[in-house]
Amino acid sequence: MRRTLLLSALASALLVSLPSQAQTYPNKPIRMIVPFAAGGSSDVMARGLGKQLAEQMGTQVVIENRPGGGGGPAMEAVVKSPADGHTLLYGTIGTNSVAPVLFKNLPVDPNRDLLPVSLLALNPSVLIVHAGLPIQSLPELIAYAKANPGKLSYASAGNGSISHLATELLKTTAQIDMLHVPYKGGGAASADLLAGNVSLMIETITNAQTLVKTGKVRAIANSGSRRWPTAPDLPTFAEAGVPGYQVDSWTGLFIAAGTPKAIVDRLNSEVAKASRDPGYRQAMTQLGVEATSSTPEAFTAFVRAEMAKWARVVQLTGTKVD
Repeated sequence: MRRTLLLSALASALLVSLPSQAQTYPNKPIRMIVPFAAGGSSDVMARGLGKQLAEQMGTQVVIENRPGGGGGPAMEAVVKSPADGHTLLYGTIGTNSVAPVLFKNLPVDPNRDLLPVSLLALNPSVLIVHAGLPIQSLPELIAYAKANPGKLSYASAGNGSISHLATELLKTTAQIDMLHVPYKGGGAASADLLAGNVSLMIETITNAQTLVKTGKVRAIANSGSRRWPTAPDLPTFAEAGVPGYQVDSWTGLFIAAGTPKAIVDRLNSEVAKASRDPGYRQAMTQLGVEATSSTPEAFTAFVRAEMAKWARVVQLTGTKVD
């Protein structure tokens, strides 16, 4: 009887403590780990989110950059921290959907060791071609590639990058043959495209629009699910004749597995609140992304679907990282 009463008391104490954890959270500064170097687009977006969350939650949000290794060091830093909601991961399509299928020796298992909290932002890419090519549309590109197999070349930010895999997905979907020319970063790839050393590239819509303004390249299709507000005349791949093709780059918030659900739900509600804030939305729009949010359950399903999608592309194309 005494043992039963003791266990009942402990269980009651635990049930009482779970809501109180959310009520007292956060009780110290929050660290947001970014798997990229300071100054890049993901870092800038993370700092914008950190500023917004700090204002909403009344605490300091410190951005900590841990680049490299396919996001492994950043994910490991989150997983090894106490599962109390004070260490967050600013994840991306590359780190949380592509890296797990490309890097076999990541220090953590993202599916097991991390909890998806919410989708944060969506960002389509654009297929741009050198202006010297006789190509004005996606159907013309596909026809040209089929008539001249292997003649067209495409630049990417490197093996395993989204610009690489997104173009490989186009190749397999449209059944065309193009030569891959990998670079060490998007800047070098863009420069060679402008110089005419490569034929085309799939680039984020913000960077693509900057390149189009030079007059040396033209945009022919948007990889997203719908037309983008800043490029309303640019058709999606599906509208341009490649049904089923869709690539939205995304970012999302993750936390260590084992974090109490009450804290995950609190963070999720704060992200949803941020996504509705006019100032934050405008700041993200200026960066070329759409601020959004989702439930933890919907985001979990989304991440797993994305991972399966890119696993198929990697398998079909035999993609390997350097």
